[in-house]
Amino acid sequence: MPPFKLTSVLRVEFYKRHERRRDVLFCDITTRQGVISAHERLSHWDELIRKLEFLGGFDVEWFLHLSPPEAERYVAFERKG
Repeated sequence: MPPFKLTSVLRVEFYKRHERRRDVLFCDITTRQGVISAHERLSHWDELIRKLEFLGGFDVEWFLHLSPPEAERYVAFERKG
């Protein structure tokens, strides 16, 4: 995953994808430079989530919105303005 600064983050969106008998969590981070995609199988997933939690207005309870099987995508952060 390429490095990014929190000040460049415009949007953070989480979603699940079914892969090989189980759901895998994914995260798309939209920055001024483009979209960075990550998934929970990456070794630095926990570190990434901890970093995103420093965004002002980031919904730290994003996982609860993905728990229902019918959940689509959830926007945990969107920069205003």
